Amino acid sequence: MSSSWLIFSTLISILLVLFLVMRSKWQAFVALLFSSFVLGLLAGMPVSDIIESIESGMGGTLGFVAVVIGLGAMFGRMLEVSGGAERLAQTLIARFGENRAQWALALTGFAISIPVFLDVALVILIPIIYSLGKKTGRSLLYYGIPLLAGLAVTHSFIPPTPGPIAVSEIVGADLGWVILFGFIAGIPATILAGPLFGRYIAKKIHAVEPEYIRANLDEVDTSRELPSFRLIITLILLPLVLILGNTLSGVLLPEGDPIRTVLTFIGHPFAALLLVTLLAFYTLGRLRGYTKEDVQSIATKALEPAGIIILITGAGGVFKQVLIDSGIGEMLGSYMQGTGLPPVMLAFLIASVIRVAQGSATVAMITAAGLMTPIIEALGVSGPHLALVVIAIAAGATIASHVNDSGFWMVSRFFGLSERDTLRSWTVMETIIALVGFSVALILSFFV
Repeated sequence: MSSSWLIFSTLISILLVLFLVMRSKWQAFVALLFSSFVLGLLAGMPVSDIIESIESGMGGTLGFVAVVIGLGAMFGRMLEVSGGAERLAQTLIARFGENRAQWALALTGFAISIPVFLDVALVILIPIIYSLGKKTGRSLLYYGIPLLAGLAVTHSFIPPTPGPIAVSEIVGADLGWVILFGFIAGIPATILAGPLFGRYIAKKIHAVEPEYIRANLDEVDTSRELPSFRLIITLILLPLVLILGNTLSGVLLPEGDPIRTVLTFIGHPFAALLLVTLLAFYTLGRLRGYTKEDVQSIATKALEPAGIIILITGAGGVFKQVLIDSGIGEMLGSYMQGTGLPPVMLAFLIASVIRVAQGSATVAMITAAGLMTPIIEALGVSGPHLALVVIAIAAGATIASHVNDSGFWMVSRFFGLSERDTLRSWTVMETIIALVGFSVALILSFFV
């Protein structure tokens, strides 16, 4: 088939995904799977080959992603149920002092969103924001924006959160490099979009605790004993340190070195997350009075939200595989090579367009990763540069959250903001994170 027809087929499949998710309200997993089938037919693939691509794309992607996201979800749930998030926030605010509470909350969000889903973390920590707002008389955004920025940055940039895990697996990036570059891009993004922007926007918008929230908060139990700060920070950082140790040992130590062998084993995401999840079951569960049945119930409950993310990621792997097997990927790679655009910039632009069009950061990440994989293979992108492509995709999928994004409405409700004020605060904050993250990734791409 001609190159023009293959490009047309790709555009049709992308538009079909957007239409099915936005207008027809199909579940993203079904929309991606159906559109992959349509793409294969339009590209002239035999039906039997399309089926094989679906099987290999789904299996090849989920063989890694399902294990990592599943373990990460159970670990995060144990932190949530045990009160680990509250302990982290309370201790950091106490140590930083009330005058620097913005920085404490940004750091809290940055740390807790690594194992805990963003929306869950916000629900857990929002009473602290209300308490600080009442005590100081400041706008809730003065404290809320730093917390939200920390949550959003790690939710997008740093594994084992589902987004970067999924994109890393689809494009074939090493998780250690993604974690390292995620921190390098995420720290300035958090500072600029969090405490600095929060201080500015709080002078423009005075947000107070909504009446409809106050009644529900009266029922919250604040008397339970919380786990220790040292335990919580150790559990959060342990898998990151182990995974980074694995990556760095491969760079610094020769193959066959016994230390490298040990670090490679315990630093594989499977081993690192299994270890920390078992530790969480014991230290946050059994040692704190939970029965074996309680821990099992908590772990099982954690897999419910993780399941749909796993399936959507698998469908993204299918989309990628059809692009490759149909020959479209090779053709797109040759075309993009002629444009002279850096892969990092292309990844950011693709993810940004999909994000703004349909709202879901997850769908934007997965779709952009599927499109970018055959392109970066054709361009010969490898090693640490792949991790920068992951950060660029994550940045693009964060930009310009607006009325088609559930996060927009969650922030609007919890902070009592109008749609206009939510656009001026939350949407601008997300855009700052995206632009700073992309800028850092682009700059690093010239040196890696």
